[in-house]
Amino acid sequence: MTDLLSLALSSVRAHKLRSFLSTLGIAIGVGSVVLITSIGEGTRQFMLDQFTQFGTNLIAIHPGKAETIGIPGILGGTTNPLTLEDALEVARLPMIEAVVPFAMGSARVEAGNRGRSVFVYGVTPELPQVLKFAVRQGTFWSETDPRRPAQAVVLGPTLKQELFGEENALGGLVRIAGTRFRVVGILESKGQMVGFDIDDAAYIPIATAMRIFNLEEVSEIDLTVNPAFPPDAAIDAIVALLTERHDGEEDFTVTSQEAMLETFDNVMGIVTAGIGAIAAISILVGAVGILTMMWIAVGERTSEIGLMRSIGATRAQVRVVFLAEAGALSTLGGIVGLAGALGICQLLRDLVPGMPVRTPILFVVLALIASLGTGVASGVLPAQRAARLDPIESLRAE
Repeated sequence: MTDLLSLALSSVRAHKLRSFLSTLGIAIGVGSVVLITSIGEGTRQFMLDQFTQFGTNLIAIHPGKAETIGIPGILGGTTNPLTLEDALEVARLPMIEAVVPFAMGSARVEAGNRGRSVFVYGVTPELPQVLKFAVRQGTFWSETDPRRPAQAVVLGPTLKQELFGEENALGGLVRIAGTRFRVVGILESKGQMVGFDIDDAAYIPIATAMRIFNLEEVSEIDLTVNPAFPPDAAIDAIVALLTERHDGEEDFTVTSQEAMLETFDNVMGIVTAGIGAIAAISILVGAVGILTMMWIAVGERTSEIGLMRSIGATRAQVRVVFLAEAGALSTLGGIVGLAGALGICQLLRDLVPGMPVRTPILFVVLALIASLGTGVASGVLPAQRAARLDPIESLRAE
């Protein structure tokens, strides 16, 4: 068997240009598929990390039903916005650990002669518990009635650095949209979330934010569920409560973090598979090229096949020689394509720091198996043709 495999590889080396052209399609196809799936897997893992940094038992409530247009009062959209009272009622449910409603807007934040326009989030002191925010210095304002305005602010680390530099900001005063606030805390760095710099923001009591931005509703309600209760049971209880409060209309959407991640995972899987399938056409082209080359090779090597049969080679051994040759061609193409894809992935990481590119070892193994399988499948018909040749007639061939 070793001699037969050696014979197959020597045939590949004897026709270098033809072998190169035959493997080129396989190399391009394998490289394209590995590169695309690496970017897709990297993006999926990046988004998973982005979401899970806020915990794993989150539930979000948004105004508007997912099946509707979601524009208040227009074309069947929601007619009852989410309110601060809705959040307070949800917090009273026994399976709910903590609730934080959000009201947000953009405003200029100033300290002395420095200032910048940033997002300002109206929240409650439960924010660190619900979204896993850590306070580096100071603390959030004390637990009070969230319906009462207060002039306290917690700064993100980027905003603190821009306004105060290396100075101690705790106890300092800032102005937000012309209203004076006292700094009571500085957050630990949280980074970015789908393009939003969470560190470059200010967090103030929700009642104060609603007054500053002239809001009568909250934009979102986030909450955590007691681990002793199933998330589905909590969602059912929330839906029942809010539907009753909204005059029997389910004009809101309750989504668990698990459901959001599952939906995103499915979308990314479909997109990656679709693009990967398009790239895999190159593999098919390469397979046709190998089949064509091997078919021609059988005709060119008829006398060689007759000689092999005359010295005792069986039909099965002749078949193995041609299958091995086709497998070697495609595997070589797969190795070249894989090396090129991994090189491009590393280049992307170097040129674009932070770009989500990830190539699991499983992808590497599957790429090599796929290239070998493609070659063997392409060599089946030529190998069958070679094995069926009559030894005597083959020896007479020129």
